[in-house]
Amino acid sequence: YALGDAQATDQSLRARGVPMGSELTAGEGAPRLVIQALKDPNAANLDRVQVVKGWLDEAGASQEQVFNVAWAGERSLDAGGNLSPLPVTVDSRTGRHSDAHGAASLQAVWQDPTFNPAQSAFYYVRVLQIPTARHVYLDALALGKDRPDEGASIIQERAYSSPIWYSPK
Repeated sequence: YALGDAQATDQSLRARGVPMGSELTAGEGAPRLVIQALKDPNAANLDRVQVVKGWLDEAGASQEQVFNVAWAGERSLDAGGNLSPLPVTVDSRTGRHSDAHGAASLQAVWQDPTFNPAQSAFYYVRVLQIPTARHVYLDALALGKDRPDEGASIIQERAYSSPIWYSPK
């Protein structure tokens, strides 16, 4: 959900918030995104939640910025807003991963620190799992090979929300 009001409450979220996939018109301040991500019970833990913001600059060129907004573990953002990766727990003999790192759920309330009320923008949420073995790696192991013939053996699966579109007054 997103709100165009910096003084949002649970009640105002229900009354004035918009779900992902909707348009948010100008309010009183930067939009606030209320985010909750839950892992699939049969899949790997979650690593982090990111908000991706897109807009057109003054020259009409498309721009994009990624914000890390919630993450598992005792990590902190560096000066550039980047986050160190979690350790890879994939067993090279079996291809199985461990959920020793990551989280079953992540949540945040995020407000755009670069908000320009005169600029149209879109926001969507991206959730990253902890690293897991690619299916081609699992196939190679099942066939008695050490590694697949091509590509990386480990992947970090992602899920994406529908965008929220912001329009100025």
